[in-house]
Amino acid sequence: MGSDEVRPQRTRRAGGVTLALLATFCFGWAPIFGKLAYRAHVPPLTLAATRTVVAAGALWVFYLIFWRRLIVVRWHKLMGAVGMGVINGLGSLFYYTGLVRVDASLGQLLYALYPIWVFVFLSAAGHRVSRLAVLRLGLTLLGVYLLAYAGGATIDWLGVMLMITAGAAYAWHLVLGQWTLADVDSRTVTLYALTAMAVTVTVARLLSGQPWEPISAPGWTAILLLGLIPTALARLMVFAGLRLLGGVQTSLLGLAELLVSLLMAFLILGERLTPVQWLGGGIMVLSMLLSGRDSVEEISWDELLRQGRWRELE
Repeated sequence: MGSDEVRPQRTRRAGGVTLALLATFCFGWAPIFGKLAYRAHVPPLTLAATRTVVAAGALWVFYLIFWRRLIVVRWHKLMGAVGMGVINGLGSLFYYTGLVRVDASLGQLLYALYPIWVFVFLSAAGHRVSRLAVLRLGLTLLGVYLLAYAGGATIDWLGVMLMITAGAAYAWHLVLGQWTLADVDSRTVTLYALTAMAVTVTVARLLSGQPWEPISAPGWTAILLLGLIPTALARLMVFAGLRLLGGVQTSLLGLAELLVSLLMAFLILGERLTPVQWLGGGIMVLSMLLSGRDSVEEISWDELLRQGRWRELE
């Protein structure tokens, strides 16, 4: 491969890493805004539904004004985006129901296990994973284990299982997104995935039969921040990064959101970590630094599109 071909690939990869890390920063605020909404007495299902409707509504207004051409999509391509939204919507129901039962820091630690599920799903689909990728995953798991060290504190196991299930759903949504993005603009996918997600969680909220109670001003503030930053903006960036990097790289870079969540939980919510947990955070930073290497033997969907080869993987 000549240098003229290598340079654009490096540029695309650098762009994908940048987008994934920016999305990670936004995603890291999700448990913080969620906890602030709970402090304002917003029920979990109401929070999951309203923040997603806010995000989807904001995207539709923006697209109708600035990106109208991206609204058009063929029916068979729409189905992949809808599937992503339904899965992510179900995952968000698990996430916000679990978050009310555990601390923001512990909840995000458990949710951060989703790269394991990405490895499982992509390996089952025939993707090859290099030894360096396995090493990075091992470092990540060690970091998560040390971060999750709670010094014998009582843990709500239902909350734990809900957060782990939410992470698995997010991982499958990433894998499905990698396939869906093969020949659809990432911005179009974001619009319809988030719309399907909003419909899913709203239907779940209506079927729950819980009464709709007034939401206070602090509650609406948390909902708006949650809807616009971790829900809408972060998904625009993560899907664009996913197209350039692939599912494994995107999921491993996404673990940096754990550090954002832990820091914000410390500064805003007053949650504290032990020295052992901080050691785990340092190990995870090391894992992030290894992302500059080509650790996964997978080719991005953007490159497959350029070469006209993506249908070989169907």
